[in-house]
Amino acid sequence: MNRTLKDTTVKRFYHESHDQLRQHLTGFVAAYNFARRLKTLKGLTPYEFVCRAWQKEPSSFTQNPHHQIPGLNT
Repeated sequence: MNRTLKDTTVKRFYHESHDQLRQHLTGFVAAYNFARRLKTLKGLTPYEFVCRAWQKEPSSFTQNPHHQIPGLNT
């Protein structure tokens, strides 16, 4: 994941400031977690995979993953 982040942000774009890099990283991580379907997760997004794992065994989690969706309050 570290190499993926570096290749898609730092190596590909020039950022004027640290805040600009932080905004780019935030957008990339959100898109990756909620939109990118991965072969290793059998075509699920990372968020969908975590939600399914939570449904199978909720005792393994300290928080409900459905409460981690970015929205108006974030």
